[in-house]
Amino acid sequence: MTPIQLPLSVRLRDDATFANFYPGANAAALGYVERLCEADAGWTESLIYLWGGEGVGRSHLLQAACLRFEQRDEQAIYLPMDELVHYGPEVFDNLEQCELVCLDDLHALAGRPQWEEGLFHLFNRLRDAGRKLLLSADKSPRELGIKLPDLKSRLTLALVFQLHGLSDEDKLRALQLRASRRGLHLTDEVGRFILTRGPRSMNLLFDLLDILDQASLQAQRKLTIPFLKEIFGW
Repeated sequence: MTPIQLPLSVRLRDDATFANFYPGANAAALGYVERLCEADAGWTESLIYLWGGEGVGRSHLLQAACLRFEQRDEQAIYLPMDELVHYGPEVFDNLEQCELVCLDDLHALAGRPQWEEGLFHLFNRLRDAGRKLLLSADKSPRELGIKLPDLKSRLTLALVFQLHGLSDEDKLRALQLRASRRGLHLTDEVGRFILTRGPRSMNLLFDLLDILDQASLQAQRKLTIPFLKEIFGW
């Protein structure tokens, strides 16, 4: 198989796994994306569209799906379209070689005729090859602003899930899950202190956890409120 040449290196995050994803109200979406990754799923379950605002886990699920395929030595590709939109739709060439194609931030292509046409042809090639397609955008398919009627029609074939942000209690559990997988013990008290003082975005909260992981390792100290105050100046 000829390697697919991309205009820039797109790396998957090692921590973007299904096991690391705390679903909250998004359990159904998580379940269907995992099902998409099963070896025996047919084409009727091979087109999923996830939508929602910033920080709801769209990119995480797309990258987790790619990692699951790679663990089985099957070729998968993750493309963040907001980063690739300044290149031509040639980035879609030969993607039907992949078992799974994940296109993130699809809204970046809406209203761009060449990109929309390129995506339409990619849909057809993937369908004809029996491949799987996982899409993500910040809006539902109807609100996406796609102009090409044939592409609009293709999007209606997708199984669509809206992803919702986590409640504060779910954010606490998500932080504890991520911490435990790093070998850290995050108590409810310390977790709630982080949620009170820290940013609202889960991505930024996980970045804080990265900092705490390194600091805790270097100082050989547990995660306590005094330690957090010392590290972040809270």
